[in-house]
Amino acid sequence: MLEMRVDISELKKEGSDLIKELAEFLKEKTEVEVETSADEIVVKGEGKKVSKTYMRVLLRKFLHKQELKEYFRVIGSKDNMLIVKERKISEEE
Repeated sequence: MLEMRVDISELKKEGSDLIKELAEFLKEKTEVEVETSADEIVVKGEGKKVSKTYMRVLLRKFLHKQELKEYFRVIGSKDNMLIVKERKISEEE
């Protein structure tokens, strides 16, 4: 069984409802077990539905759907870890 972790500590500032929606979105798309803890979402399952590439695509889709793509990005970390990171927005004056 594969386990993929998604660090959502920075996304959490947007509200707990968003995190619940993300967990539901991942569960619906991957059809595997999705657990939510304080700072991360853990997706457990078999095969390609839990691959890092597929998870990254799903996270990007979710951010786009929630119109947060301009504020957050998905980056890879250790073996089975993805991080939803806040973008550094340069202020132009």
